Amino acid sequence: MPSIADRSVEQLESKAAGSAGDSTPPKRRLRSNSSPMKLSPMKCKRVSVVSVAKLRGVEAELESRLEEVGGCSGDLTPQKRKLRSDSSSPMKPRPVSSPMKPKSARRRLNSCTNTSENGIEKYFSQKKRQAFVKPPVVVKPNWNPRGKYKEQMRIVKEALHLSTVPSTVTCRDVEQKRVLEFCKSCIEQEKAGSLYVCGCPGTGKSLSMEKVKQLLVNWAGEGGFQEPDVLELNCTLLTKTSDIFTKILAKHQPQKKANGITSLQLLQKLYSQKTQSDGTKMMLVIADELDYLITKDRAVLHDLFMLTTYPFSRCILLGVANAIDLADRFVPKLQSLNCKPMVITFRAYSKDQILKILQERLVALPYTVFQPHALELCARKVAAASGDMRKALCISRSAIEMLEAELRESTDKLNSSTVENPFSEQQTASALSLVKKQETDVVRIDHMAVALSKTFKSPVVDTIQCLPQHQQIIMCSAAKHFRGVKKDTTIGELNKSYLDICKSTLIPPVGSFEFSSMCKVLNDQGLLKLSGQSRDIKSKRVTLNVDEGDITFALQGIRFFRTCLE
Repeated sequence: MPSIADRSVEQLESKAAGSAGDSTPPKRRLRSNSSPMKLSPMKCKRVSVVSVAKLRGVEAELESRLEEVGGCSGDLTPQKRKLRSDSSSPMKPRPVSSPMKPKSARRRLNSCTNTSENGIEKYFSQKKRQAFVKPPVVVKPNWNPRGKYKEQMRIVKEALHLSTVPSTVTCRDVEQKRVLEFCKSCIEQEKAGSLYVCGCPGTGKSLSMEKVKQLLVNWAGEGGFQEPDVLELNCTLLTKTSDIFTKILAKHQPQKKANGITSLQLLQKLYSQKTQSDGTKMMLVIADELDYLITKDRAVLHDLFMLTTYPFSRCILLGVANAIDLADRFVPKLQSLNCKPMVITFRAYSKDQILKILQERLVALPYTVFQPHALELCARKVAAASGDMRKALCISRSAIEMLEAELRESTDKLNSSTVENPFSEQQTASALSLVKKQETDVVRIDHMAVALSKTFKSPVVDTIQCLPQHQQIIMCSAAKHFRGVKKDTTIGELNKSYLDICKSTLIPPVGSFEFSSMCKVLNDQGLLKLSGQSRDIKSKRVTLNVDEGDITFALQGIRFFRTCLE
């Protein structure tokens, strides 16, 4: 039987012979004509050679595929692949298949069989996807602060009390690391040094110093260094400011008594002699509320920092105070004495930091106490007013007491209604359902709002909120001017701060005479205090007579003043 290639060659040769016998040249036809186009003899020969080669190649590929399929289905012995030039073997007929519609990718994947005959494997058997397992959400039950569950109330209040020391100091990692690295370098080099830690009240300064002390003692023991002696002082408890030197000397030499000379002189002599300092431990002195050591001549404060400059001093001084500019005010004197301390500032807590600290205090409890929105409200208000974490803890405790009073009142009403009308079952059932609902209630946002209003709302706040705009600007400029430890200034200096705020906000300022008159009005209302006998009104001294936090809380609702006070 002739192959497909031989039959194709015979057809092409017959067409070429027919075209060669006809001497009349064929007319040129358009491509759109349905009749086939005739070729010249040379073109026919070239086409025939190319077509034969292509057909033979297709024939060889089909034969090899059919042989492979036949070998897989029956005989397991692989057959030899035949060359393309071998045309003696008959070609098996190609199976005719009906046209198929294109399938989508998903249908092609689903129609693919995973059998051992064709060796096709499914995609998902090659690459197994690992399912993401979400961590289990721990849902705490609401607490029940009534009856036999009164112990829960005590535990919650204790967790939010100021005296409860947390295991970790949250949101103060950077500051603690800087203080700890400073102390480590002093111990490694056996060199004295001084550091001043400042910040607003309630920003975690004292708590961080306690944590640094523990970390430093542990580090010295693990690193093979001699553990330092630690002396913690609260300067408000000293009878006299000079008693701080007596405390330091007693820690160095408990048996030593001052005979005719002061403790400061003995310390200066101790830190000046090499023989006395050999083998002596380093001493870490943590002086809290350092600004209480400020005297008229400031000698005690200067002498305390001077102890770290002696050649054989073993003292590491950490001074803690609320005055941010304490070191700046004494910089010229301290720098001339070569005892300018390193300064680390603890900034006020933000809303997110306050919320995180409150949540960490409550995370150990096995029940839910606060609504999330109630805690967020507390954090926002405290952060906007002062950023004092101690005030946030007190407000949270006060909100718990609001809930406690509400539950107590509902119980009293239930008892009174039962005694007066014991046969009213419907009334008793409704009261019992109300009490049962309140037993499982948490501290809601209305409880927190009442606690916040009791803490921040005062006649001073109401008075500031009712002032005219320019008088509010004067109070805002006074709060900025007296920020820190500056207590008083002149009306002329306060007027400059007022003009700066008006200029930055494009508000037309009032004249100097009208400004002085408004200061007198604020003095009559008890918000400012004017003093001095000078006839010139600009030279009179003015003092802020209210708390800065009250001014901030009263004006924080107005965006203009909130921007000025930041």
